[in-house]
Amino acid sequence: MQETHKKVLFKYYSDYLEDTVSETMWAEIIDLEKGLFKLDNIPFFGPLIATDDLFYAEFDSKEDRFVYKETIENSGNSIVQVLVLEKGFDKEIIREKLKVINCPSEGLNETFFAIEVVRDVDYSLVRNVLNEYEGEEIIEYAEPCLSDKHRADLLKN
Repeated sequence: MQETHKKVLFKYYSDYLEDTVSETMWAEIIDLEKGLFKLDNIPFFGPLIATDDLFYAEFDSKEDRFVYKETIENSGNSIVQVLVLEKGFDKEIIREKLKVINCPSEGLNETFFAIEVVRDVDYSLVRNVLNEYEGEEIIEYAEPCLSDKHRADLLKN
């Protein structure tokens, strides 16, 4: 993976953690000299970027790696964060339901995971699954990076 990809450092303020967060994520190298990359990871805590977004990063000699500076082009994908509130609830049940509608996710621990909603997925389907569990007070979810396409999906219903 390392010849076509680099780990890039993202630093941002997380409302969820109420602190500045450093998160490293894999990115596909588009043009190394120009510092252009395409995100190849699902962010956990919410810089305003989603998988497949094109972004600019600069090499930072203190950090000894590339550091994210700005998003250049949005892919139309979205990122949703889910926090499991109910003790002992198996988050894999929700992750599997979302996987069936083409929404992969990455778990951080037993109570937190982030979902990638690709552009082609109708976001209202995802929202229905999440609202069902939120209504039962099993989870809470946040939409830190919701694309224009997915916002439009919600207006159709």
